[in-house]
Amino acid sequence: MSQVIEKLVRQRSERRISVRLPLRVRGKDARGFAFEEDTSSENLCRSGAAFRTRFDVAIGSNLEIRIPLQSAASARRDETDFQTQGRVVHVSESQPDGERVVGVQFVGPRFQRMFRPETAA
Repeated sequence: MSQVIEKLVRQRSERRISVRLPLRVRGKDARGFAFEEDTSSENLCRSGAAFRTRFDVAIGSNLEIRIPLQSAASARRDETDFQTQGRVVHVSESQPDGERVVGVQFVGPRFQRMFRPETAA
């Protein structure tokens, strides 16, 4: 199996959790203009996340991602915000509200905290 196929199989083998956590995303849009946006995750796993954005970002671009854990319901006081870099691997078509869902693969630290899916509550 080629390295690319092995990598894709490994990426998809991680369980994605449907959970809405606040995110701050910073980067450049498809035209090269810098942006920063507060949004929330659609789903997340240890190696990536999907979130809604109003910005047009290009596949392959790098974004800075921050998840403020102090505001997460089950966070402990001694936890610090999770910060990493993500590479855009998927962008959905623009929705009627102008937003799109962007999927990023973490290329910096991986997310080590897990949450129960919202559907399990």
